[in-house]
Amino acid sequence: MTTRFVVVGAGAGGIELTLAMQARLQKELDAVGKARSLLQFQVLNRGPHIMPQHNAEVRAIFDKILSERSIEVLHGFEAVDVTESEVISGDERRVPFTECIWCTQASPQAWLSETGLALDKYGFIAVHPTLQSTNSPDIFACGDVAAVLEHPRPKAGVFAVRQGAPMAENLRRMIYERPLVPFTPQLLFLGIIGTGDEYAVASKGPLAMEGSWLWEMKDLIDRKWMWQYSGGLPIMEHEDEVPRVAHAAGPDALAALSEVSMRCGGCGAKVGATVLSRVMAKLDAPRRDDITLVGLDAPDDCAVIKPCPPDMVSVHTVDFFRAFISDAYIFGKVAANHALSDVHAMCADAQTALAIAVVPYGIESKVEDTLYQMMAGACEVLRESNCALVGGHTCEGQELSLGFCVNGVADATQVLSKGGMRKGDLLILTKPIGTGTLFAADMRGQAVGRWIAGALEGMQKSNYTGGLVLREHGATSCTDVTGFGLLGHLVEMCKASQTSVDLNMDAVPLLEGAAECVANGVFSSLQPANLRLKRGISNEAVALNHPTYPLLFDPQTAGGLLASVPAANAEQCIEKLASAGYPKSQVIGKVVDDGVSGPLFVKCSTGTDAVEVDMPSVEEAPSVEEAPSVEAPPLEVNSSVES
Repeated sequence: MTTRFVVVGAGAGGIELTLAMQARLQKELDAVGKARSLLQFQVLNRGPHIMPQHNAEVRAIFDKILSERSIEVLHGFEAVDVTESEVISGDERRVPFTECIWCTQASPQAWLSETGLALDKYGFIAVHPTLQSTNSPDIFACGDVAAVLEHPRPKAGVFAVRQGAPMAENLRRMIYERPLVPFTPQLLFLGIIGTGDEYAVASKGPLAMEGSWLWEMKDLIDRKWMWQYSGGLPIMEHEDEVPRVAHAAGPDALAALSEVSMRCGGCGAKVGATVLSRVMAKLDAPRRDDITLVGLDAPDDCAVIKPCPPDMVSVHTVDFFRAFISDAYIFGKVAANHALSDVHAMCADAQTALAIAVVPYGIESKVEDTLYQMMAGACEVLRESNCALVGGHTCEGQELSLGFCVNGVADATQVLSKGGMRKGDLLILTKPIGTGTLFAADMRGQAVGRWIAGALEGMQKSNYTGGLVLREHGATSCTDVTGFGLLGHLVEMCKASQTSVDLNMDAVPLLEGAAECVANGVFSSLQPANLRLKRGISNEAVALNHPTYPLLFDPQTAGGLLASVPAANAEQCIEKLASAGYPKSQVIGKVVDDGVSGPLFVKCSTGTDAVEVDMPSVEEAPSVEEAPSVEAPPLEVNSSVES
């Protein structure tokens, strides 16, 4: 199926963005052996020429490049409306798209007209060269929001960034009642516009140049500029103890917090009752009136739950961890999924949950919003599993954290445990692995955005339906794959079942980007501890040669279910799992022995018969520090995207 990209705007930004997207996406298609014709690009331009701010020679160069790369430019198309699948012009022409990107010139915000400040004819704040408002001299404005009437210039970053220093100087001069200094922007500027394939065109006034060396210059300039926002920042003498949420709230929050010399511990660290009440009033927490006698609706100290029937058993679990992403809502969903997974793995019905939430301290409005977003995400997941939130505890701390104590009920004869695997059963994994290394890479700034998006998508998928499907197809044992990694949980199943398994490493599903991360030596902080479990592998020397080997020890957050299913039911089970929202479900191995005793549980194969080799005894097994590392060439980075 062809994907059609439409970019609205044919200025330098729109053209550069179009070329960069095409180059990067074509590279992705080449990597997987797909035809470049699956991508189509079109640029919509309201004027007669592309890049009107640049000279005719520069425009001619880009016209040629666009033509050579089969990118169509539709001139005289003024976009006035857009639907979910079409861009509509003022003369009612319609251009269909799969993805639409808007890259047009800057427009003023509507609220500027309500400020009482004088505006230019386009709606931007009118200022003099001193950057003072023309009708309110005590107000200064600079950047794209302002227009220097005496020196009209296009809205471009090269002009905006140069106004910062003059504004700072004039603010100081006004405080000391000194004469202000006028700012005169340059008439011409050097623009280096990339083509997405390590080639660039330079434009300054009537001059035009092109070449790959210009791309190298642009890349160097861009990297140096971005470095100023990371490595180039001044080193602070003391670490700021006030969380980012308080800084984001502004000076009022910092002023209020500065009155408190030390944050209290104990019950003094609780979130205030008013904040908590407002959050609970908005939350619409899931309830179960069939089992809850006293819950969130009553101000009692404990929830009161009906005991389970005599022929049923209670199931209890708890999980808790700190946030690893900035989105509190998504974090709440992941944390709830992770806590519920143990119950789903045992094919029990989750009934009630108690929450333990830690929110970074700040002003009440920020604490309230963060707590609400996190718990709203969690409640969405709890509701999906028909699990009632019956209470919990909230407190303030340095880092956003969330956990749940989950209580469930199950038929005593139907409970799935780690024990129960039988010779001939096939092993099914419902989700791909790799979250540990991906988020370790993300913390280091080495992960690609779509890798993290793909991992989060899987982590937000509940194991509730997956557990039901496995039970329907006669699963004999089950566990969720979490902190101990795939191998750790598989060894636990083998121990509990007194069996051994043949693990097909070729079949283990991996999250996109996970193999690249471990090949670059990026591992979770829990990886070394998990690596000790390699003693359970009977042919480690064979496994070491496989790129998936390091990921067997990768700790998972909100991972999938690992179950043993009778071989006759496995194919139908995989199909049902795929239709239920687990498209990466795979048969990854087979139970090959009963009655195993000793430390060796897992034989690793590669889809064909692997050669068995002697395994050192437990005492002779190399330590974690001695374990061979997996090396690979650095991950190739497309510099056109980074710049």
